[in-house]
Amino acid sequence: MSAAAFSVVVFVVFLLALYLLQRYGDLRKQQRMVLLGTHLSWYLCFLIVFVLPLDVSTTIYNQCIHDSLNHTPSVSQARLLNQHNTNSTFKTSVPKVCEEPWSYIADGILPVFWRVVYWTSQFLTWLLLPFMQSYSQSGAFSTVGKIKTALIENAIYYGTYLLIFIALLFYVAAHPKWKLSWTAIQTIGITAANTWGLFLLVLLLSYGLVEIPRSYWFSSSNDFLLAKTYFKVAKLATEKAAAEENLADVMEEVADASVSVRFNHSLRKCVDTILTKCPDKYREEMGSNVESSQNNNRILPTKTGLVNLHKKVISAVQTESRTWVQWCILLDQIFHLEDVAKNQSCPQRIFTHSFPSAHHSWIQRFIYTPTVEWYWECVCRRVFYRLLAVILALLSAAVIWSECTFFSTHPVLSLFAVFVHKAEQQHIYISMEMLCFVIILFMCVCVYSTVFRIRFFNYYHLVPHHQTDAYSLQFSGMLFCRLTPPLCLNFLGLIHMDSAVSHQDRIQTSYMSIMGSTRLLPVISDGFYIYYPMLVLLLCVATFYNLGSRCLNLLGFHQYINDNDMTSDLVDEGKELIRRGTLVTGCSRYLPFRCFCIVEMLCFSYWIKTIIVISWDENLLL
Repeated sequence: MSAAAFSVVVFVVFLLALYLLQRYGDLRKQQRMVLLGTHLSWYLCFLIVFVLPLDVSTTIYNQCIHDSLNHTPSVSQARLLNQHNTNSTFKTSVPKVCEEPWSYIADGILPVFWRVVYWTSQFLTWLLLPFMQSYSQSGAFSTVGKIKTALIENAIYYGTYLLIFIALLFYVAAHPKWKLSWTAIQTIGITAANTWGLFLLVLLLSYGLVEIPRSYWFSSSNDFLLAKTYFKVAKLATEKAAAEENLADVMEEVADASVSVRFNHSLRKCVDTILTKCPDKYREEMGSNVESSQNNNRILPTKTGLVNLHKKVISAVQTESRTWVQWCILLDQIFHLEDVAKNQSCPQRIFTHSFPSAHHSWIQRFIYTPTVEWYWECVCRRVFYRLLAVILALLSAAVIWSECTFFSTHPVLSLFAVFVHKAEQQHIYISMEMLCFVIILFMCVCVYSTVFRIRFFNYYHLVPHHQTDAYSLQFSGMLFCRLTPPLCLNFLGLIHMDSAVSHQDRIQTSYMSIMGSTRLLPVISDGFYIYYPMLVLLLCVATFYNLGSRCLNLLGFHQYINDNDMTSDLVDEGKELIRRGTLVTGCSRYLPFRCFCIVEMLCFSYWIKTIIVISWDENLLL
């Protein structure tokens, strides 16, 4: 059963990573190396999240076996046993009942598994993915040129890391108490990477712990969602217009280059390569302009100029396509929310769409009927989302409390450590694994959803319907690989499975054995790892009062805040754009399929997918 469970987890995680890659990336058009690197990075990080609970239960079982073999009763315990069992002889040991967990993994498998997963993910995040980012965005026309560009761009970036590593190396070598060995160097490297990840992890986690429950609470109000979507429409209309204008300007440069470089010129192949990246309507216009042009006095572009132009074309086309898809999704949301507002006062209790779809699935015909849809959208959805928000808020409170108290071992104040200890005493391994999985999954969602909701000035942005560019896909993979190991280490500290925190002589998880002992650097293990996570409380308070959003508003990056005049102006502007009648031609192939089966909503797998996928997508969750 253990081998089957482990195999099922590995296979399911592979499909989950493939599904997310298919949802956000374009499997047909994007480079195979980009897709492979992104899928592998997501896959390895999801494996850590899914397999770590199995490692915890296996370690606790091994600890139980160890304690049973080494346990010897005292004289008073032996006398008490003889009094209750007069027919039995004196027993020199009292074996504990250690029930083997259903997902027990044999010794020797997990250490090899963690070693392969961890070092492969570190190779991806520090070497391969940064190189592939520069390679995919390069405007060079040959493989050698793209490799050269990627090497030059990453040389400066990694030069600073090399200097820091050399400085730490000399520091360790000169310290009288430390011996410079390969194991020590490896542990210092892992500790440095985890310290950097923990520094960013606490910042991102604090935002998600407040914003995700609050988002679900606000999502229960149709009026709030409608106002927020009007706000997004106004902002995106400006971005869309700027993207279209920028694309038109770049296409003019391409047209000039196409006219200047004749068909018998050596640079014509480069121009033809650029033309293949242009939209069809612009390419057709350029073709007719080349045939009718007789001006031979134009200045010929250089090879470097064409490389820069190629890079500009790739970026402009991706930005325009992404904003157009986001625009279509927002229109669909606006129409749906307006329909909900209209149908709330419907006496027939039948949901009517302003733009009915011509295609109906069997779910819509037999299960999710207009009557069922009315009860869900107008009655049940509000209660369900508020209940979910309360559950997530309680989970956030438990995480904040545990982050601030996990260093206390006498008494044990961390709620997660208490729950795991109770499950360990009663040998309820399935409950222990489910608890660990839910905690890790929730922390991962809080961290990663924060990254892609901030959007980094639209430079990194996950967009569904295959509109995420290669740079953003690889950036997400890099962050996953850099943040998941410290997140899991932090989780093991919360449940007191890290000896550096619990200060107990217990069997370490296989994952901790690969990480190495952080006691080599006491400043990190006894200082930064213990006290820095407490900052999560202060950051959560700042997030609750929208201090970050207010600062961004002052800097000119408009955020939705209820009591803000600029927010009200943008909401009114969005209403006016919709009222004047927005063109939706060409949006039908992008509009998301909006159908929810009530039975599917009650399934645990549905909400796993919802929290993982929807929370990443700012267009679908606030």
